Amino acid sequence: MKGGEGLNIQLTDYQIDAVEKMHNGCILRGGTGSGKTLTSLIYVFEKILKGSSPLYPGHKYQKSNLKIPVYVITTPKKRDSCDWTREAAMVPLILTDIDSWNNIKKYEHIKNAMFIFDESKVIGYGAWTQSFLKITKNNAWILLSATPGDTWLEYMPVFLANGFYKNKTEFEREHVMWSRFSKYPKVERYFNVPRLIRNRNSIIVDMYDQRATTQHHKDVICDFDQNHYNTMAQRRWNIFDNKPIRDISQLCYLLRRLINSDESRVKALVPIYARHKKVIIFYNFNYELDLLREWCNSNKIVYSEWNGHNHDDIPNTKFWVYLCQYTAAKEAWNCIDTDCIVFYSQTYSYKALIQSAGRIDRMNTTFMHLYYYHLISIAPIELAIQTSLESKETFNEKRWVAKEFGTSQ
Repeated sequence: MKGGEGLNIQLTDYQIDAVEKMHNGCILRGGTGSGKTLTSLIYVFEKILKGSSPLYPGHKYQKSNLKIPVYVITTPKKRDSCDWTREAAMVPLILTDIDSWNNIKKYEHIKNAMFIFDESKVIGYGAWTQSFLKITKNNAWILLSATPGDTWLEYMPVFLANGFYKNKTEFEREHVMWSRFSKYPKVERYFNVPRLIRNRNSIIVDMYDQRATTQHHKDVICDFDQNHYNTMAQRRWNIFDNKPIRDISQLCYLLRRLINSDESRVKALVPIYARHKKVIIFYNFNYELDLLREWCNSNKIVYSEWNGHNHDDIPNTKFWVYLCQYTAAKEAWNCIDTDCIVFYSQTYSYKALIQSAGRIDRMNTTFMHLYYYHLISIAPIELAIQTSLESKETFNEKRWVAKEFGTSQ
């Protein structure tokens, strides 16, 4: 470990190595809780502002550069938690503004500044990406992400911002073959992949970490109603509303609702809570939240929530449960007061799973061993989702239905 003179700060050798390799337009890729925030601020202080650096305490100020404004674009929760402000004070560094991706458009006019884009949201070619490209054209910038991209299309905005291609049209012409038979835009394959690999390697800066935690993942097998499952899967009949199932999406939703609502799943929480006393539970759907609330209330368990409607803090009590919806709560916060996460239902996304697991796996946690309980049944759709996650892929409903039933209809 190394630290700066007179600063309350310690850097790992991996962080120092990352700072040395970072450059304008790069992506700092590090696991959740690896210290990307602090590392990015050290980079800005040393290489952009040219201050008296914690890496090189003898380095002299160049006062003209200290006037460069520094902006951070991050998630709403991370903006509101003041994490960036606290870590900037350690460097020390004054941030001009910290705002969320929701407000990125209002920074399009800024020029000659430094931008740190945290938790990458520039996937696709929508409004946020358009604003991102306008900002990067006139400013220095870096991007932080634990999982920067699963497909080459997800890297396209960063490639455009680095000037590897003039525009979206050129990128697609050079690399993308679209499927002619799909009802929606679907990539059939990519051309000239070696060039894509070179582009990616030129901007990715990997930052490893020296954390001592060990993750323990355990599948907890729960029951499900086989007869009702077969009725819906084979006869395509909605047993909840007593009418035909209209499409693939509804079929998969209803199969999962049947499985996730089984009373055995809530009962599986009892021994886990009895052992850990402080438990984070990730779920997908509102009906799951209703069941979890009922379980907490009937057992007089203190709980709070983070979802699309409620943004509660973790309870400040000796024992608690924190109910977290995957989409809303999978990133930009952390908790070092517990060693336990329960995945009440499965997410389709491997990236979301890793991000969610990272909420307790932080460099400053006092726990050496972290416990993750995956509640799962042996229903075919659940096993298929699990297989996709183990392969680091996103579960595809249409593909599964076609394989399971020999049809995509």
